[in-house]
Amino acid sequence: MPDQFASSRTDLAIKRILLIRPSALGDVCRTVAVAARLKSLFPDAHLNWLIQDNFADAVSAHPAVDGVLFFRRGRLRDGLGAKLSSLRELWAELKAGNYDLVVDAQGLLRSGLMTRATGARIRLGHGDAREWGWIGYTQNVECTAEHAVERTLQLLVPLYQMLGRPVPPLPTTLPASWRLHSVPGAASWIATQPWSQCRYTVLAPTSRWIAKAWLIERFDAVAARLLASGACDRIIVVGGPGEQTQCAPLLARAAADPRVVDLVGRTTVGQLMATIEHAALVIANDSAAVHMAAGFDRPLVALYGPTEIDLVGPLLRRTDVIRIGRSSDSLNYKDARHREMMYRIGTDIVEQMARARLQR
Repeated sequence: MPDQFASSRTDLAIKRILLIRPSALGDVCRTVAVAARLKSLFPDAHLNWLIQDNFADAVSAHPAVDGVLFFRRGRLRDGLGAKLSSLRELWAELKAGNYDLVVDAQGLLRSGLMTRATGARIRLGHGDAREWGWIGYTQNVECTAEHAVERTLQLLVPLYQMLGRPVPPLPTTLPASWRLHSVPGAASWIATQPWSQCRYTVLAPTSRWIAKAWLIERFDAVAARLLASGACDRIIVVGGPGEQTQCAPLLARAAADPRVVDLVGRTTVGQLMATIEHAALVIANDSAAVHMAAGFDRPLVALYGPTEIDLVGPLLRRTDVIRIGRSSDSLNYKDARHREMMYRIGTDIVEQMARARLQR
């Protein structure tokens, strides 16, 4: 079902909107759907997004987003003086925004306080927000859907009701207005990369949580097979700063084979997005790369272990997920002992799914 920025009634006189979703990066990418629907409800309103400063490239180029406010998380690790100064500046900026409507898509105490600081007359958030985040809302919204994106979209139900409009169902394919957009600087950057004109596969083998990480030796084996078979021309290895150790076999291959490109810790968020946007295929653990691939509608093989796929899997892409589960499994990705679920995923099945998608 298309979700375009259509005209709507303006009974609520909503002129300025703030969407709060500072982090994490994968969740930020998924929340673009909320920005798109807000813009469809209030096409003439100015919509700002409050986001962690180093993630701004993920949303700043989206046509639904008119501006970004920065939550400078890095400054909170500085001394007490810098921390208080940063918070005072943000609070003043929130109050000066003169927002009519604020939607807190984060649902934590910090974001709830930010919501409250705006003084907006309509402040919506999850009724079950953690850490007492709900104290910042004028309306606590009950969100009962299964998938995280649909749950977040339910925050807008009171607005549809106020406008007397039916709540649109979750679409079956990615609407154009929900797609991610690369910032112009990143698009210019990728055009200068010698591998960008090749048919390349992105491998995102890292994870903050060890129980989410497929064995790096198996990523390396898949890379070798795809290159040997000619299924793709290049392998691009991506990851964040400090994640080189997690990628050691692949980076050793990159040092010996020019067809493997090491971008681990070498890209901005915008450059990572542009790399994924133009990929022939993305193979990734449960991470931001999965949600970027889904947001750009790229071919995908997503490797999942002890996490709830129906809650946090790639939106509208359930058939692109590999997980070999058992009824006795505990879906606790924070416990390294549950990495055993990732061990069950063999190299052959990943290669087969990858080749099938590359052949389309």
